[in-house]
Amino acid sequence: MPCTVLSVSGAVHIRRDGHIGFIILDHPERHNAISTDMWQGLLDSANEFAADEKIRAVLLRGEGDRAFAAGADISEFNDKRTDSSTNQEYDDVSDQAYTALTTMPKPLIAMIHGYCIGGGLAVALTADLRIVSDDAKFAIPAARLGLGYRSAGLGRLVQLVGPSSTKRIMFLADRFGAQEALSMGLVNRVVPKLELEAATTEWLNVVCENAPLTIQAAKAATDEWTKPESIRNFDEINQLVDACFDSTDYREGVEAFMAKRTPQFRGR
Repeated sequence: MPCTVLSVSGAVHIRRDGHIGFIILDHPERHNAISTDMWQGLLDSANEFAADEKIRAVLLRGEGDRAFAAGADISEFNDKRTDSSTNQEYDDVSDQAYTALTTMPKPLIAMIHGYCIGGGLAVALTADLRIVSDDAKFAIPAARLGLGYRSAGLGRLVQLVGPSSTKRIMFLADRFGAQEALSMGLVNRVVPKLELEAATTEWLNVVCENAPLTIQAAKAATDEWTKPESIRNFDEINQLVDACFDSTDYREGVEAFMAKRTPQFRGR
């Protein structure tokens, strides 16, 4: 994945390569453990790519070959998470980053290898798709630390794997592998570690070749269905669907299909 670093926010690097944006957790000496500054970097990165009309898909990954992210940076806990009041600042920035990542209108794909623990798994849960290597290890060790998980983050896990698997993850607080994660629906695909980048690139390229407006509408509709029935609002979804049918991409897609050629979508 040849790219050039364009900007850096804390230990989070942002890169671009054509229609693909890269958000890279770059703290390999601590297995990409997520600090407060890195949550801020994730927030800034998500906002930047959400506003970039050229970007059609975003990849989220960890630097190095040992970890996606090995949890929160526990070295900060004695200063920034000593009790509920001091923990609030940490929660505020992490909640904002979490919201910005989950609501990003572009498809977000997490490429996961090695450790994906605690806060690292929370970050991975913000992605629409998760491709993992066969060496990936997952855990939420909250019960071994005595800390609590906010309902929003835990709700995302429940939506993905269901209440039974969520309780298994939270109660045991143990590590489990890629195949178990796949069987419970936590991840979408498992590949050998040496094939991870190629498999992820393949999916990213396919997403970028498909119609951006269609994908945006599908993502928004899917996310709306995950909300409680009492607060669902499909008016904006219907507008996104209408925009698909009114777009030049729709005409291009039909014409390309009839001509048996590959469509060239422009996102408008």
